Amino acid sequence: MTLPIDPGGRAPAAVCCFVTGTDTGVGKTLVSAALVRALAAAGHRAAGMKPVAAGAHWQDGAWRNEDVEALFAAGNSGATREDLCPCLLPDALAPHIAALRAGVRIEPARLLAAYRRLRSQADAVVVEGVGGFCVPLGDDFSTADLARELALPVVLVVGLRLGCLNHAALTVEAIAARGLRLAAWVANALDPEMAEADRNFLTLQRTIRAPCLGRIPWLAADSISTAGNWLDLAVLTQGLPSADEPGKT
Repeated sequence: MTLPIDPGGRAPAAVCCFVTGTDTGVGKTLVSAALVRALAAAGHRAAGMKPVAAGAHWQDGAWRNEDVEALFAAGNSGATREDLCPCLLPDALAPHIAALRAGVRIEPARLLAAYRRLRSQADAVVVEGVGGFCVPLGDDFSTADLARELALPVVLVVGLRLGCLNHAALTVEAIAARGLRLAAWVANALDPEMAEADRNFLTLQRTIRAPCLGRIPWLAADSISTAGNWLDLAVLTQGLPSADEPGKT
């Protein structure tokens, strides 16, 4: 993990952010957990959060989700799994459908309350969305609405594969339409055989008006520690308010 120290000898500032993606399965958890690990390694009390997770298996007497477990393992704040993921749904489906099948309703107030509890325990909280940016969580509430309620700077994970240019452009527009700041973006290689990957990356650099946090190459197996080697935390923290400044979330 690249963790630049500034000339004054200070570690990168703690920040809170919302990580979204151009689609499901593009590497949001990989990036989110790597950021949490980096913040923890820099000396901060850091926590990852996935407010809604769909898809769980029964293990050791409890339901477990792989994304939540990765974020839980990356953090050092002592937060519980319940606060990291206040809404864990058994079926790996669109969240509002998984909730319907489970006979529950995803309550926005419950998600926001869990975030506030995490902020009381951690200097930095990395919140990972579910699916793409506009995935519905209910009849009148979506992941985009949750991001707007949290009012955090956004980190966009772009899955490098055919179609990523359109998906990235539409997601950037959707983020801006909610009045949110796109703080940085990450390119994550999903297809080792992608034609003209470099030219697609250069097009993304011209299209996305935010600094690139890093470009993660194709990894045969997802590895948070390995992925972290390709991210520069200072890109995210430069120019953003510290999470510890008064009045900042």
